[in-house]
Amino acid sequence: MSLVKSTRHTRILTELDNTPSLRVAELAQKLSVSTETIRRDLDALTRQGLLNRTYGGAIRPLSSEPPVQERQHLFIAEREQMAAAVLPLIKLAKVLIIGSGATTVHVAHRIALEMKNLTVIAHSFGVAQALAVNPSIKILALPGNYNAAEATTQGAHTVAFLDHFHADAAILGASGLSSDGPSDALLETGAVYTAMIARAAKTIVVADHSKFSQLFPARYAAWRQISALVTDRRPEGDLLKALHENRVTINCGHDIPMP
Repeated sequence: MSLVKSTRHTRILTELDNTPSLRVAELAQKLSVSTETIRRDLDALTRQGLLNRTYGGAIRPLSSEPPVQERQHLFIAEREQMAAAVLPLIKLAKVLIIGSGATTVHVAHRIALEMKNLTVIAHSFGVAQALAVNPSIKILALPGNYNAAEATTQGAHTVAFLDHFHADAAILGASGLSSDGPSDALLETGAVYTAMIARAAKTIVVADHSKFSQLFPARYAAWRQISALVTDRRPEGDLLKALHENRVTINCGHDIPMP
């Protein structure tokens, strides 16, 4: 039985996470569909900025991410599991800072359902909207220059506003996770995240396995500044070594923290 289009797209991107490039024929065999179907899938994913077409195949684009509205359609089940895994780490929190991105919106939905009497400093309009269904949560939206692709604010006013607050925890996404630390595709977002970390008692990074061993222009923290990584798959290699060396707690979905 052939897979539905959204499932095929997720599988294609997952395959490209494990292999730098793939051929149309290989993907067709792996997904049990025709090469014509794969070509249409690759064309659609290319239009979304999620990969680059090559002669007879595709590769992942470097140092860029598609807009947040497009990323929200990927790894939905994994992001819901990660959102659930964040809650035990913040159960005593009264003030939170939440960064931007597709995964943090899932976290915000979970917080709105299961927590109350919080103050949340929100970097993204998607996060603010997800929290707004819970009237017991006070939402402070960060001011600044509006970035339409990410539905966030950025700039000097955004960073300066954070200086007035202290939070129990910051919950941040990432474009990439390397042995050097988490990074973001946007320099302006990286600057905001660095300021958030400085104003929080602990920082939790939430990112799926497609971010492993990826490096983007704005490294916003070293791993020694991060308390926990919540992800959907166990890291390996240099990334895992760096996490262990810096005593970062690793939570994988609903699993208990890894040693």
